[in-house]
Amino acid sequence: MKVTSESLLVRYSTLLGKTEIKRLQDKAKNYAEKDILNINATKFGGGVAEILQNMIPLMQELKINAQWKVFTAPDSFFEISKKMHNALQGNMEIQFSDNEISIYTSQAKSIYEQIQPKGDFIIIHDPQPCPIINFKEKKEGKWIWRCHIDTSNPNPQAWNLIAEYLPKYDALVFTKEEYAKKGIKNLIYPITPSIDPFSEKNKELDLKSAREIVKKFIPLDKPLITQVSRFDPWKDPLGVIDAYRIVKAKIPIRLALIGSLAHDDPEGQEWLEKVKNYANDDPDIHILSNLDGVADLEVNAFQRISNVVLQKSIREGFGMTVTEALWKETPVIGGNVGGIKLQIENGINGFLVNSIEETAERVIYLLNNPKILKEMGKKGHEKVKREFLLTKHVENYLDLFSVLLK
Repeated sequence: MKVTSESLLVRYSTLLGKTEIKRLQDKAKNYAEKDILNINATKFGGGVAEILQNMIPLMQELKINAQWKVFTAPDSFFEISKKMHNALQGNMEIQFSDNEISIYTSQAKSIYEQIQPKGDFIIIHDPQPCPIINFKEKKEGKWIWRCHIDTSNPNPQAWNLIAEYLPKYDALVFTKEEYAKKGIKNLIYPITPSIDPFSEKNKELDLKSAREIVKKFIPLDKPLITQVSRFDPWKDPLGVIDAYRIVKAKIPIRLALIGSLAHDDPEGQEWLEKVKNYANDDPDIHILSNLDGVADLEVNAFQRISNVVLQKSIREGFGMTVTEALWKETPVIGGNVGGIKLQIENGINGFLVNSIEETAERVIYLLNNPKILKEMGKKGHEKVKREFLLTKHVENYLDLFSVLLK
């Protein structure tokens, strides 16, 4: 297959070697002109949208007819689906009323009618559109439900709301096999998310340029620790502030908390206000979002020039921000949970932590040991290159398609 000098495949070939890209091309030939349809809730904000923005062009360059469709729904539906996200991730206090259940299930018919899903492989992302499979009149193509949430210990009512639809899928894809609840008889296929190393958020950026970008938002007169994630209780931003305060008592530092506000996340604005209130006007805490002009390039710069990146999640399906920071040779201190454990090798490319105190202790250790910090950063980059780039992600999907066709 010929590729132009501007193509993604040429760039990946330069980065990873021709042998690896040739293997991907050979697998893709089996799906030339096949129709792959992805369906999710939003074009912008969050890891799913970011993955699809980058994956679709790569698949198309491999001569696969990959498409991506987004449905619309009233705000009331997204409020319920956000509750479902939290419940599936383990919030046992959430309960759904009969009316909420009715809104959730009836919206599925509207989604199906909007999208009219057709294809050789139809990939439904996350719980929002999960029930639409119930409305297909005729079985065509292979249907895949892709769950990006840590559902290892879900709220039983929330799980029951989707459980009746899961047997109708040909395969269920989870980031980790342990996220799949026992008793599911479908084909379970683990696939980890990925980053595009050439995207605006991850492309090469020299440190001088990165510093100039960051200085537009905060002074660079002290060591900087940063967490990039949605403003969300599962990301524990208040715990990050607590850890920062312990460190600050011993070492002068700045903290940047950076997040984006997504259309399908009505909780985001509420949690942004909570975080601002908890920061209590501390001049060394900088809370920034896409509303402040912090977009992909700015996140790239912050992740590159930060001394340490945090991802102190309480639950985390994967945590692409961990991968992003590791790719930029910045060590990450992350919660010892979910998909973060796939990325951080404790003591090798960062640290896994179980408490606020342990987080602060590890930050202080890395700031006091710059040589170890640098070595960890290099090892993190190597791990991402081996396991978490977009080419590997696409290859995993192609392998799944092959299994389904058998």
